[in-house]
Amino acid sequence: MFHKNIKLILAGLLVVAGIWQFTESNIGNGIFLILLTAIPIFLYFKNEFILLAFLKLRKQDFEGAKSWLAYIKNPEAALVRKQQGYFNYLHGIMLSQTNLIQAEKHFKKAIELGLSMDMDLAVAKLNLAGVAMSRRRKLEATNLLAEAKKLDKQGMLKEQISMMKEQMKKI
Repeated sequence: MFHKNIKLILAGLLVVAGIWQFTESNIGNGIFLILLTAIPIFLYFKNEFILLAFLKLRKQDFEGAKSWLAYIKNPEAALVRKQQGYFNYLHGIMLSQTNLIQAEKHFKKAIELGLSMDMDLAVAKLNLAGVAMSRRRKLEATNLLAEAKKLDKQGMLKEQISMMKEQMKKI
């Protein structure tokens, strides 16, 4: 796993090599190297292992997603702040199947670090509401459900939110 700044250094070296190719009258090579600079810059903002873990999760392959996330040994050094949020978000989703206490920690850290999309934030808050409800913290669960409902602009979580509200009435 590369440190996040190595990707920027690699992009800088590619730009310098591209400019050098321009000065040597190798215009095609220079253009190619300048265009090739987009790859490390893209991977600086979107970590390759997190993208691969999301692809595995789309197929409901939790073990595969865990194996891709295991390549990230030191998330603070290798990932920018939003990526650290998604790293914790993915761990929270995977742990919510087995260990609610650990999942709660990961979801709280993901919310603290920040998530780019409102839908991801709504899912994290919905899962936190489920954990709070299972631990008999009704007020916290109600607040988290209200926040999740406000963040769910497309209405994709409407059914889950209403189901959780019904379960909360039984507590």
